[in-house]
Amino acid sequence: MLWVFYVLFFSYHSSATEFILIFSGLLVLITTIPTYLTINFIIPKFLNKKKYKLFGIYTFSTFLLTTILILLLLIISIGYRENTKFNDLPSMGRNYIYITILVYLIVLSLSFFSIWRINTQTTIKNSLLKNQLLVSKYDLKKQELTYLKNQIHPHFLFNSLNTIYGLALKKSKETPEVILKLSDLLDYILYQKNKPVILLVDEIKHIEQYVDLEKIRFNDTLKVDLKEEIKNQNILIAPLILLPFVENVFKHGSIIDGYLNVIINISVIENVLRFTIKNTFKEKNTSSGIGLKNVKERLEILYPNNYDLQIKSSSNWFEVQLEINHLKPKKYV
Repeated sequence: MLWVFYVLFFSYHSSATEFILIFSGLLVLITTIPTYLTINFIIPKFLNKKKYKLFGIYTFSTFLLTTILILLLLIISIGYRENTKFNDLPSMGRNYIYITILVYLIVLSLSFFSIWRINTQTTIKNSLLKNQLLVSKYDLKKQELTYLKNQIHPHFLFNSLNTIYGLALKKSKETPEVILKLSDLLDYILYQKNKPVILLVDEIKHIEQYVDLEKIRFNDTLKVDLKEEIKNQNILIAPLILLPFVENVFKHGSIIDGYLNVIINISVIENVLRFTIKNTFKEKNTSSGIGLKNVKERLEILYPNNYDLQIKSSSNWFEVQLEINHLKPKKYV
């Protein structure tokens, strides 16, 4: 294509067809030298590595070599035929400076095109790598989330079986009822754990079932005040986010003055969940357990930068305050 361009260019107002064909071919070879050096050596070795001084030296040396070759081409062209004078050359091929500028316009154009092509390919590769990295991170988070969920279930089951074990030792008539409630809770956990979101009211329903289980275990030593204010019944939440906080209360709470006091407030106003749970505890019982730690990690995965978790303890009270913003109702998911 470059040879055809040179032939058409130098044929302007000239009939020396044979000469122009050979002249253009030799000029293509001359143009190839600085183009190759610039694209494959000078730019990657010096410009891309910010070695500007060496870049300038090699660029100038390449330009000097090119001008010498063009000058030699003009000298050879004069001696191509006998009795040929400089003025006999095609009008577009007699100006040394003009030819040099033309050659370097071609060199620069091809160099810029090559750089653009390489940058485009690099951008595409980086984009593919970025997408692969995002997919890998997503898979990792998904595996981590599954692991955390699976850790919560044995913890919950362990606490509940302890309750049933205690009742069985006493040969309590409430044992079948407790087993039935536990069965319902396990059904909820096993079938809901793989869902990304569930209705908040379902989570609250099973919190109430869990509290009922604990009331049987604690008998007359438990006082629970559970308040709800859910204006939108279709609000969705990640499963098993709130239940572990409730588990933690009964595992690490303390009976003070004859009672384990538990206060639970759940409200959703303008798609913002506010969950507060308080329980009596003794200062020496400071362990938060596996469940609470896992919920913190799940919150960070599921609601990054979109939640606030506060854990406080004072005057024989342990309190957890959780706020999750921008929850979506069912119809939008």
